Amino acid sequence: MQKLKIKNIAAILVSVNFGHGDHPDRLQELQQLVLSAQLQIVAIIEGKRIRPDSTTYIGSGKVAELMHAITQTHAELVVFNHDLSPAQQRNLSLRLNCSVIDRTSLILDIFAQRAKSYEGKLQVELAQLEHLATRLIRGWTHLERQKGGIGLRGPGETQLETDRRLIKKRVKVLKEKLLTLQRQRTLQRRSRQRTDILSVSIVGYTNAGKSTLFNRLTHAHSYAADQLFATLDTTTRKLFLGEAGSVVISDTVGFIRDLPPTLIAAFRATLEETIHADLLLHVVDANSSNREDQFDEVNKILKEIGADTIPQILILNKVDLADLSLGSESCIRDEYDRITRIRLSAKTGEGIEFVKQALSEAIAEHSKKFYEKSTDAEKMTGGCATVQELF
Repeated sequence: MQKLKIKNIAAILVSVNFGHGDHPDRLQELQQLVLSAQLQIVAIIEGKRIRPDSTTYIGSGKVAELMHAITQTHAELVVFNHDLSPAQQRNLSLRLNCSVIDRTSLILDIFAQRAKSYEGKLQVELAQLEHLATRLIRGWTHLERQKGGIGLRGPGETQLETDRRLIKKRVKVLKEKLLTLQRQRTLQRRSRQRTDILSVSIVGYTNAGKSTLFNRLTHAHSYAADQLFATLDTTTRKLFLGEAGSVVISDTVGFIRDLPPTLIAAFRATLEETIHADLLLHVVDANSSNREDQFDEVNKILKEIGADTIPQILILNKVDLADLSLGSESCIRDEYDRITRIRLSAKTGEGIEFVKQALSEAIAEHSKKFYEKSTDAEKMTGGCATVQELF
């Protein structure tokens, strides 16, 4: 057990190694998540297992060690670096006499703290309620032994049905509101698609520097900080690139490994800016030791939302921290002479000119395709136009 200094709300972290090589990285990421949630780490308990224990996930021995750590540190919260079943979470809470949350609950709480816009708050609340609904139903299964009939329905089951109905009703209201916002976003997107303006989305792992790059390019003032999920709400700006023309750039929410499915579903409307983009700027933290895994995780989520076929330009950011001086390989092109990889520092601005060059070239190619598409459409509708003129 590794003890750390107490700052605010005391929390103990629990992480189990199941033989995967990325355990240290996952533990470090959990610490960043906990600090982002404004919790104080007072102890870290690690263990090794072949498979999770069905009752407590960590087994009776680690539960005893955890109880001892809670007594010593007076911790108020235990955070697991894994997803717990409702039964496991309930059993641990009863044995430890302490609040227990898993990785998904922690991420949902961080999103709830960071959501600023109206749409963002609706999306987070929807994800929280859908996550709570499964735990509510499973957590009260012991009361479902009471069958229907006069005098057989206990107060607990009545409360359960009431909670189910209230959650279901609220979820329906939230989905209707988000659908309205989604329609508005679709209309805005269609108006942009009628023109030949290139649509670009900045994607990447959380805390890779997406918002910093967005601010550097557009001179915007989006919130950027050295923490996980600093940006939740999609921000869109128009970037003028001189004679090349203009592009529309969107800064999107960052991704993370094992992102809760409820969050992906709730933020689908926001992620549609990525799905309908013409080009993706995939930002990767060049200073991160597991940047390859982060790159793969982002591509995995892009595939889940149907954005894996959109062309990408890889942006290796934070080269100032990685001590990688820019040289001849700062801008790499493929066999078609298209820029595919750029090394830069969004913080200092070094190498940002290569991004603008890549966008300018992308504008030219996009305009050419748009012109050819419009010409083909005119040829296809030419006969109809002549017939209409007759009337």
